[in-house]
Amino acid sequence: MSRRTIIIVITLAIISLGLIIAGQVFWVKKAYALQEEQFNRRAFVAISEVVQTIRVMNKDSAATEPVRQVGNNYFVANINDTPQPYLLESLLKTEFQRSNLLEDFEYGIYDCFNDSIVFGSKISFKPGIAREQAKQIHKITDFEPDGHYFGVVFPNKSSFILLQLDFWMYSSIVIFLIVIFFSYTIHVILQQRRLSEIRTDFVNNMTHELKTPISTIGLSAEAIETAAVSNSPERVKQYIGIIKNENARLQSQVERVLQIAALSPKKVQLQQEVFDLHEIINTAVETFQVQAAEKDGHIHLHLQAGLHQIKGDKVHITNVIYNLIDNAVKYTNDEPRIDIRTINKNNVFILEIEDNGIGIQKSNQKMIFEKFYRVPTGNLHSVRGYGLGLFYVKTIIKAHGGKIDLRSTPGKGSTFIVELKTV
Repeated sequence: MSRRTIIIVITLAIISLGLIIAGQVFWVKKAYALQEEQFNRRAFVAISEVVQTIRVMNKDSAATEPVRQVGNNYFVANINDTPQPYLLESLLKTEFQRSNLLEDFEYGIYDCFNDSIVFGSKISFKPGIAREQAKQIHKITDFEPDGHYFGVVFPNKSSFILLQLDFWMYSSIVIFLIVIFFSYTIHVILQQRRLSEIRTDFVNNMTHELKTPISTIGLSAEAIETAAVSNSPERVKQYIGIIKNENARLQSQVERVLQIAALSPKKVQLQQEVFDLHEIINTAVETFQVQAAEKDGHIHLHLQAGLHQIKGDKVHITNVIYNLIDNAVKYTNDEPRIDIRTINKNNVFILEIEDNGIGIQKSNQKMIFEKFYRVPTGNLHSVRGYGLGLFYVKTIIKAHGGKIDLRSTPGKGSTFIVELKTV
């Protein structure tokens, strides 16, 4: 499947899921609003019935506005006398049960003459929960100052309404699981696509690297078969030497790929010894200074670490430093300017190798240490490899209990930071 097809399929799937989620959110909100409206209406009617019952008992005339909803979950009722608390409680529970509002509520009785809450309680329809003193009901100042009021609060109203939306909550959970599954599927598809590209790139690079020695061996063998060469022992010897050298080179490349490809931090066999990292760095710089000079570049050393001896495998660590400096020299469009710095921090040796090369895109930075992965090098087509160098570097650093990090800006260069414990 081509990249274009994958992008189209993923885009259409994301749009479809987005529309489904948007529709689900819309209908859940609509269903919640409907349930809330029904809850408010039933609560309003039930409290109005309680007020009417109390007025009939007290032989009072009906008020013009006996019940008001003054908050999302707060109702206030106007009566002409302070009701007996437990009678009010009994009437409220009866009417709420009749209206199928089996939800915990708090009520408070307010006396305007004394400007105080004269009684307050929390009522639960669940058995085993004792009555406890309620929070004070907020004072309402726009009723008549010589009246008597009681207020009812439903503290868990939202939870109660959500429980009524069982179908919508179930469907929302199903859609959420579908989104998770879809996201995971997309992740797997993209990962497989990326692995396919890495594998293709690796095969192409491997083919290129192996073609040259194979071709040289073939040409040398053909030359030996010709009469002009076969009659000349010296030339035969020369071509045999070429075949041996190219065969050794071919064997070395294959073994190197197989060894590094099978490498993992748990399987690395380290030859432990104490050695000087500054000494290795100086030797490596002497080697690569010639290559940098061929490009009119230079490698600058800033070795400031006071503690620069570590315990580990000297051969592997040497290879790590050579790999990093080699990359710094190779991946540049201009004259390479490489700065190598060392410092100590809390008995840790920190090595920074900074270059002015092509840099690495942020999208590639998380993958450069993965096996076989190669960052596209733009117009640097002469830079070949298997995508194993940085994988090897990270594996060895990790096996030594250290860590490696990267800071890079495309077009400006990269800085690799290695941390190793000192002795």
